[in-house]
Amino acid sequence: MTGFPVSLVIATLLGFLAGMGTGGGSLLLLWLTQVVMLEHAQARIINLLFYLPAALIATLFRKKQRSIDGKTAWIAAVSGCCAAVIFSIISQIVDVTVLKKLLGVLLVVTGLREIFYRPRKAR
Repeated sequence: MTGFPVSLVIATLLGFLAGMGTGGGSLLLLWLTQVVMLEHAQARIINLLFYLPAALIATLFRKKQRSIDGKTAWIAAVSGCCAAVIFSIISQIVDVTVLKKLLGVLLVVTGLREIFYRPRKAR
């Protein structure tokens, strides 16, 4: 079940999901660690490399549809790069179990916000 044709189909499906913004990367991590049996560190590296072209292609299509604000996109990109560098350094210093717990808390808080969020009414 881990041959090249199966992996190609899974990668295509996950690329489609990632392009739609539904979190194909999380599913890719599960696939790589649980089915392909890669170590988590290797799976994370592959996940990052997988995400880059998917994000680039999705961004190009969104730009073509004129649904991206350039200024906001640049602010988000620079902020994301800075956060990636900072937290990569922190991950080398802080115990991984602490980071996993913090990520769990972040996911729960984000999930609760999504459940209870109510858009503001226009005045």
